[in-house]
Amino acid sequence: MSPASEMLKTTEAAVVSRVTLRDVNRVIDEGILPQGFFSHDDGRLVLAAACALIYFYFDSARSLTSEERQFAIHVAEPRLRKSASAAMSSLLKEDWIIEHEFLTINLEPFVRGVVGQLEKLVAARKMVISSSDYLGGVPVIRGTRIPVYDVAASAASGIPVERILSAYPSLDAQQIELAQMFADAYPPRGRPRSRGDLPRGAVVVSDRRVSRRKKQE
Repeated sequence: MSPASEMLKTTEAAVVSRVTLRDVNRVIDEGILPQGFFSHDDGRLVLAAACALIYFYFDSARSLTSEERQFAIHVAEPRLRKSASAAMSSLLKEDWIIEHEFLTINLEPFVRGVVGQLEKLVAARKMVISSSDYLGGVPVIRGTRIPVYDVAASAASGIPVERILSAYPSLDAQQIELAQMFADAYPPRGRPRSRGDLPRGAVVVSDRRVSRRKKQE
C-alpha cells in the first residue's frame, strides 16, 4: 500500500481526490490546504494524505460554509501529520469525528474514499508498462499490445463497456476503468488529438450524420 507521505503530481492528486486539476491548484493557491501538505520542489506536488482534505472541501460545499470546511481542515491537520509516515490504510484507524459547539463533521468517508482511489491508482500504475519492445515505447496494458490511451479514449467518448470489451476481448471491465484512471492521472504528452481523429483501436458506435439546422431569419 502506498504511504500517506507519498507526494503526488497534481494530476494524480486530482484523480485520488475526485476533483478537477483546477480544484487542486485552487486549494493550494488560495491557502486552503495547509503548508507542508504540498511542495514546489520538483514541480507542484501534493501529499497523498492531504487528498482527503481536498475531497472533503469540495464534496461538502453544498452542506457546509467555506469557514466550516476550513475549520474542519484546521482540526484534522495534526491528525494527518501524525499518520503521514504510515500506510494510507492506517488512516482508517484514526478518529475523524470533528465537533465544535453544535457542529459535528465526520471525515471518515472522505478518508476511506481517498484510500480506495489511491489503491486503484497504484493498480493502474502496475497494469501499464512502457518499453521499446512494445510499439516503440507506447504505454500498453500489461500482457497485451493494447495502448492504454486508446482504451481510455474509447471509454471517455461514451462507448459502452460491452462494445469496448468486444473490440478488446483480452481485457475486462476493471482494466477499462483503470485505463481511464491512468489516462487522467498521466495525460499523454504532445499535441492534443484533433476532434475529427479517432484513436487507434476505437470502436465506432454510429456513423450517422445529422444535418445542422439552418438559422431562422
